[in-house]
Amino acid sequence: MQQDPLRENRTDVVIIGAGISGLCTAHWLNKRGIKTLVLEQDAEVGGTMRSVRENGYLIETGPNSALETTPLIKELVSDCGLEKEFVYAHPVGKNRYILRDGALHALPLSPPAFVASSLFSISGKLRILKEPFVGRAKDEESIAQFVSRRVGREFLDYAIDPFVAGIFAGRPEALSVRSAFPKLYALEEKYGGLVKGMIKGRRERRARNEKAKDRAESFSFRSGMQTLPLALARSLGDRVVVSAKVHSFQKDESSTRYLVAYSAGGNERRIETSSVVLAIPAYAAAGYIRSFSPNVAGVLDSISYSPVVSIFLGFRREDVRRSLDGFGFLIPTKEHRNILGCLWSSSLFPDRAPEGDVAFTAFVGGARQPTLTDLSENELRDLVLSELKNIMQIGGKHVYFKPTRWSRAIPQYEIGYEHILASLNRFETEHPGILLCSNYRGGISVGDCVRSGREAAERIELLLRRLTTS
Repeated sequence: MQQDPLRENRTDVVIIGAGISGLCTAHWLNKRGIKTLVLEQDAEVGGTMRSVRENGYLIETGPNSALETTPLIKELVSDCGLEKEFVYAHPVGKNRYILRDGALHALPLSPPAFVASSLFSISGKLRILKEPFVGRAKDEESIAQFVSRRVGREFLDYAIDPFVAGIFAGRPEALSVRSAFPKLYALEEKYGGLVKGMIKGRRERRARNEKAKDRAESFSFRSGMQTLPLALARSLGDRVVVSAKVHSFQKDESSTRYLVAYSAGGNERRIETSSVVLAIPAYAAAGYIRSFSPNVAGVLDSISYSPVVSIFLGFRREDVRRSLDGFGFLIPTKEHRNILGCLWSSSLFPDRAPEGDVAFTAFVGGARQPTLTDLSENELRDLVLSELKNIMQIGGKHVYFKPTRWSRAIPQYEIGYEHILASLNRFETEHPGILLCSNYRGGISVGDCVRSGREAAERIELLLRRLTTS
């Protein structure tokens, strides 16, 4: 008979946090036969991935979808038996819109579409032709500096600025191109420019007889994004403990192991482990490692997070005059609006709204306008409705409204972030067995977190092998 994990006093790995990073780490450790205990302070798993069904609507309070950027996602889907739940976004989701001069313009997705696009001026289009002749930068740059230098200010203002707001809820002037957009940075470093990089990259693939990777597709699940963490937790069974408060962990000075003190089910417990994975936000991880390194705890505390309010709204379809033939729209800073953008949720995936209704998710705040997240619920409703009715030609009254506040939503990979990452790497080297695994390292997307979980599991497996042979 399997022993109750809550009564055990020893395990291979303790993972603090049952978001997607922590659960993926636990999943791949479990597949390797490594005994793991996951401790989650909330009453349910998923971290920011929360899917709620109310009044016939499916509300995503966190990520509304993800990009299939790694084959590991399909591996997880298969492992969890979610093939019938997995859904790609409707083809219209490839259409993205940008607000310029009060009107929505399609974001061009190909060179011919770019030439014909109404989003950019003739001078803005001609400026991009100079890109192959622009030299490399000598110093670290923000994404704003990088894009302005290579392709001009207009492309920054009406393509990159809204994109950064949509992905990071951030400001391109603050984010490091090397840390936040490493693939873009690598094109200049390896090939000398963006156009050269794309052309030479295509030639290299042909020489290797490889096909270019298809553009990553957006996906979700029929019951929402939380389907994945819930399924991962089910597969781990009683190895996942919710409503568990971790008080501290410390090194056992007589061995290479750690002692974790936590409470669950009304009882105080201690468990011995070879490895502790902190799969929680930077500001939460800081408190646990302060006794090991006050300096690195300070580094974690210094990582800024943008605040965001996600606002879900429902309308009758006949009250929305605009065609909803896309993913939604993003708003550049230069437009001076009070929302960052809006997803057309019911256009992307099935069963997101009752028959005859449409669902939208608007976003307020971010690093661009953080104080707007302090508005009252009524003020937020009035603000968002005013913007959406103006932009999308909505005539009727909303039939559903649900705001979700995230005071620290997304970590900001700001200028100098490489120094932060170097400090964290040194800390892990100096304290074998402690791993920092969350979206402030390795990327903020769902795919990035999945990859980080796999990499953490591989590192832990190597650590345990060394411990058993030493």
